[in-house]
Amino acid sequence: MAMVFEKMQEALAQKFDIEIDEITRDTDLMEDLEADSLDLVELITLLEEEYDISVEDDSVFEHTTIGAIADFIESLIAAS
Repeated sequence: MAMVFEKMQEALAQKFDIEIDEITRDTDLMEDLEADSLDLVELITLLEEEYDISVEDDSVFEHTTIGAIADFIESLIAAS
C-alpha cells in the first residue's frame, strides 16, 4: 500500500520545503528532517483524516522513519 508512503512524502516535502524524492522510507523524521513531536502529531492527524482512521495507540510515536510510520498506518487501515 504505497499510497500512505506517497501521501506522507507529499505532505512532508511541502511542510519542510524539500524535494519529494529526498524523502525515502529510511528518512528519519526527527533526525533527517529535524521535525519535532508537534510535526509528527500534525502528520498523524493528516493521515487520520485522509484514511478515516483513528490512531489511539501512542506506539506510533516509537516509529521514527517514514517507512515505519507508513507501515504502522497501513496496518491500522487494514484492521479497520
